[in-house]
Amino acid sequence: MNALSLTDLAVPLRALRALAGEFADLPAVAVQVSPVYPDLLNLALHHNLPGFEAWRAALGISPDAVVWHGDARMFWLEGKTVFAGAHVHLVGFAQLEQPMPAVPEPVGAGGSARAAAVLGVREVAG
Repeated sequence: MNALSLTDLAVPLRALRALAGEFADLPAVAVQVSPVYPDLLNLALHHNLPGFEAWRAALGISPDAVVWHGDARMFWLEGKTVFAGAHVHLVGFAQLEQPMPAVPEPVGAGGSARAAAVLGVREVAG
């Protein structure tokens, strides 16, 4: 198996450069590009659900396409799209203020992540 070069990661790196140019005022995100998935750009936000919403809107991800994952104490929102030829995976992590007695059903393509905001959340530390 041949090792990939930095050139092989050009698609997500160009997408990141385009995002930085077009949306310079958006909150900073954790960025990951990997030779394991050379066409994927991972963007993650911690402590900043309004920032997740700003990125979601900028990337053109429909609110109904955002999926809620979690358990009784924490959750994350996940949205996927294609931008400048790269597959973009946007994730926002948060923690529930009070543990929930039962785990809610994940929101699918027909639902909305907005319900998570009603649960009373505090963004995840670290």
